[in-house]
Amino acid sequence: MRGASSAKWVAGAIVIALAATACGGGDDDGGSKGSGKAGGTFRMGITEPVAIDPYNSQESEGILVTDNLFTGLYEPTADGKVNPALATSKKVSKDGKTWTFTIKKGTKFSNGEAVDAESFIRGWNRVAVKTAASDVAYHMAGIEGFADVQSGKAKTMSGLSAPDPYTLQVKLSAPDFEFYIKTTHTVFSPVPKVAGDAKNKAYNEAPIGNGPFKMQGKWEHNKSITLVRNDDYGLTKAHLDKVQIDILNSANGVTLEYQGFESGQYDWARMPTPQLPAAKAKYEPQGEWIDEDTSGMNYLLPITDNGPLKSVKAREAVSYAIDRDAIIKGVFQGMQTKSTTILPPSFTDVYQKDLCTSCIKQDKAKAKQLAAEAGLKPGTTIEIGYNTGAGHEEWVQAVKQQLEQVLGVKVKSTGKPFAELLADQQKPGATGMYRFAWGADYPTPDNFLYPLLDTASINKDENGKVTGDNRGRYSNKKFDDLLAQARATEDQAGRNAIYKQAEKVAMDDVALIPLWNRTQLRLANTKKFDGLKMDFHEDPNLAEITLK
Repeated sequence: MRGASSAKWVAGAIVIALAATACGGGDDDGGSKGSGKAGGTFRMGITEPVAIDPYNSQESEGILVTDNLFTGLYEPTADGKVNPALATSKKVSKDGKTWTFTIKKGTKFSNGEAVDAESFIRGWNRVAVKTAASDVAYHMAGIEGFADVQSGKAKTMSGLSAPDPYTLQVKLSAPDFEFYIKTTHTVFSPVPKVAGDAKNKAYNEAPIGNGPFKMQGKWEHNKSITLVRNDDYGLTKAHLDKVQIDILNSANGVTLEYQGFESGQYDWARMPTPQLPAAKAKYEPQGEWIDEDTSGMNYLLPITDNGPLKSVKAREAVSYAIDRDAIIKGVFQGMQTKSTTILPPSFTDVYQKDLCTSCIKQDKAKAKQLAAEAGLKPGTTIEIGYNTGAGHEEWVQAVKQQLEQVLGVKVKSTGKPFAELLADQQKPGATGMYRFAWGADYPTPDNFLYPLLDTASINKDENGKVTGDNRGRYSNKKFDDLLAQARATEDQAGRNAIYKQAEKVAMDDVALIPLWNRTQLRLANTKKFDGLKMDFHEDPNLAEITLK
């Protein structure tokens, strides 16, 4: 899941902060678990999502809405466990290629239509079909017949069937002993018949789902989205009456969230970085401060098939030139931790600290040497794209300053609204690098390695547009083969060992440039609400919140 970091700070502070650092070179869930009352309106702000319909919901803003409108076979817990939702049982064949799920009977969509195996098949085919042009369809790439549907040769995936109304059978084109974990992604949601095809605008803007909440009205673009409790929900019902989501200006959304919390307008907020120490001092003693290391990472995304960062040495030169310690101390005021891996530390069984040797410490001499060997000449222009409104301006400026000083290159930084940034990454002929963050959609290393780095996840259309999440266009057969081998390994320990090998191959190629691990900081109105905490997707756990 593409995510936005929650930092915003004052322009101009960066130069002073970096100068100051150049010389030297426990979680609180914010609420008790006591009994609470039903009712109330929970208020928060986000920036404009890319989509809220499951066919293309993809970043933290959209996933917040979609995840509460729909319920699939399995759901991830905040600590990374996978629990059954609508799946009452699962069975996998010995070869890892056929999965059979039994679906809970008696649940409905909010329009009264039954949720059954066919509704899952309908939803999955709706995503995979070529005309959908879904950015997240690749999550289904392992299903037999996916390639034919993506190419337009077929309209339905041959690997999906319903032996009876409440049994879903999924045949895969290759073994995958973790397939059930992947179904926690919202792209695997069931949809009712009224959904129509993926470009049904009426449904895109007011999806009818089977989750704990339902839409009140439609998505008012750049204005608001309102959710109300789904009283016909087939599992544990939500307690809140309503969730009011304001869509804020993308240029200063995080600042507006924070100001809204301060004024009492919002019950949940991210914070501008300059305010973090003061906010923590004020709100932590009141139990309204959430500080959590999540299953996410922050990177620079280099374009590996075109432009100045096409070679491994050029990418490594950029990595060595960045002083991560100085940025963390001076810009983030010590509230982030340096990343030296592709996979997050939360994946403890596969974590390989300091795998990225160029990330450990800035090495100006090494950076210059590698740049010269790569033909990265002084005066060469490198572009950095980033999204506005989420607090990336100043750290991007810090990276720009360091690269120009160390390598002598010219760095052109360009900020755009998130949707425009994503489109820019996809375009044929993209070059340079982009601010990039990834939060786990489901708790497995595969969710980082396959979407971001597998050749199949580039998924270019006939015009050369990248429709998968491998926006860097990284392609290495050895890596792809290792990932396929991991999926085909039933034993978890054996699978983890192969994941480690695959990560090392990609890191040796500097396929991504790690920056810092993903520490998320939030303010939460625990004076009014009980049980309020951050869920697996780094959003508030709306379906579990109660009034005090």
